[in-house]
Amino acid sequence: MITKRIIPCLDVKNGRVVKGVNFLGLNDVSSPVELARYYSEHGADELVFYDITASAEGRALFTDILTEVARTIFIPLTVGGGINTVEDFERVLGCGADKVSVNSGAIRNPGLVAEAAKRYGDQCVVLSVDVKRVGGEFRVFAKGGREDTGMEAISWIRRCVDAGAGEVVVNSIDTDGVKQGFDLPMLKAVCDAVSVPVIASGGAGCIADFTTLFKTLPRVDAGLAASIFHFHEVDLGELKRELAGAGIPMRL
Repeated sequence: MITKRIIPCLDVKNGRVVKGVNFLGLNDVSSPVELARYYSEHGADELVFYDITASAEGRALFTDILTEVARTIFIPLTVGGGINTVEDFERVLGCGADKVSVNSGAIRNPGLVAEAAKRYGDQCVVLSVDVKRVGGEFRVFAKGGREDTGMEAISWIRRCVDAGAGEVVVNSIDTDGVKQGFDLPMLKAVCDAVSVPVIASGGAGCIADFTTLFKTLPRVDAGLAASIFHFHEVDLGELKRELAGAGIPMRL
């Protein structure tokens, strides 16, 4: 059985890791390099690095900090923020990223996923989708959750996977930072729609939330979280031992 992954997420703004609730009210947390080193040494399976204001500010992702993070860790690194062209893929991969996450860039240019997958392979292209319920529909949001695109999320995700996205990160805006558990109905809808790995993001508050996630939705490949790891509310090693003890396959 394939082991499940636990993935801390570094949301980076102006060179610092920040965290908010429902994508709002961002507070300073730490240095991305120091946090990345800590997670690499304490059992994280992978790491995600998002330059969270790059798209909204219409600029390229900060590469100096990214390069330092990539040099510091020994686990796979996924990077996103301001990814709008295949040249952006090239630049980020050149900084040491293993996978590139695309969100707003794919919304602006739907051909980007196919173009990047053809050049670098499906395994390199991660579709990150910020999803919120609007009028009973799962809706895609852009620019760090600031802009309702009007697109229905499940069909958008299926379209991007068909184009070559090898993995999907589902960011639930409704549960982000609330710490009341992952958005299971939203995640189930995505898992039912695609066959590639699905990563759950938004809502983890305790170890039990991860247990519930993997037990309820065995198709989910990974759980991603930020503040509960940043503020040591959940210890990575303890989390993975508890999950393994519950019969969920883990790399210990």
